[in-house]
Amino acid sequence: MKIIVTGAYGQLGGELCRLLRGDALPLDIDSLDLADGPEVLKTLERLRPDAVINCAAYTQVDLAESNAEECRRVNATAVEYLATACGRLDCPLVQVSTDYVFGGEGVFGGEGVFGGVGLRRTPYKENDPPRPQSVYAKTKLEGEYAAAEYQKHLIVRTCGLYARPGDDRARNFVRTMLDLASQAKPLRVVDDQWFSPSYAPHVARAILFLVGYDRSSAAPWGIYHVVNGGATTCYNFAVEIFRQAGMDVSIEPITTADYKAAAPRPAYSVLCTSAYHNLGGPPMPHWKAALAEYIEAREV
Repeated sequence: MKIIVTGAYGQLGGELCRLLRGDALPLDIDSLDLADGPEVLKTLERLRPDAVINCAAYTQVDLAESNAEECRRVNATAVEYLATACGRLDCPLVQVSTDYVFGGEGVFGGEGVFGGVGLRRTPYKENDPPRPQSVYAKTKLEGEYAAAEYQKHLIVRTCGLYARPGDDRARNFVRTMLDLASQAKPLRVVDDQWFSPSYAPHVARAILFLVGYDRSSAAPWGIYHVVNGGATTCYNFAVEIFRQAGMDVSIEPITTADYKAAAPRPAYSVLCTSAYHNLGGPPMPHWKAALAEYIEAREV
């Protein structure tokens, strides 16, 4: 089974290519501009994949607020072209999306001001109505709609990805915290946004299960939430990172208002994974167990 992986240099795309080995057909911006419709079709017709997994995305959430056109080009227009090309070849399209499509029921605005109708405390299911607030989130939802126009689609929403420590190109929260801690400076980390940090190797193997790699068939078409278990805040995540790494770090909890990000952030964007787990796919461990796996790999 030959699978095109777009965004192959990213954390999730790189992990998928590692798992697929010779079955991966890796593509990134240096080999294909996904917002060039004719080139997308030409490339897919040349490679003739059995499936396409689109990990490419514009993920600079704050910068997207002032760069909406480019964000939409990557997160939505490109997906339209991929869906059209996959339709021509009759091959499945996996569109990787985000927990940020939710969050309208309690959201911090660009100035850190809390709004919405109250803070949700129940994990979102796939059929809960999305309420994206930022440009990034809105364009990712547009990408979902574009993928869903094609029958053979799998939309995988995930959250807070961090790659294995051996991925030298990876930029993520875990690596950033460990790097900052090594500088012996006090840290201030947001403590009022709830989410489920997710280890890229776990998410990647779940996606390969859903697309039917090494199995007889893919999962039923539709949307699936794939994240590690449990929920936490960035502050508590950082505390656990340092505890497991055996590091004594001075860390202070702050609010989103203190952080003053340009883009709105969901106060709660935890995802329910029951639909995925009911299919019998590889388990998604609790986020603390996933972090322990990362720390162990880091120390080898």
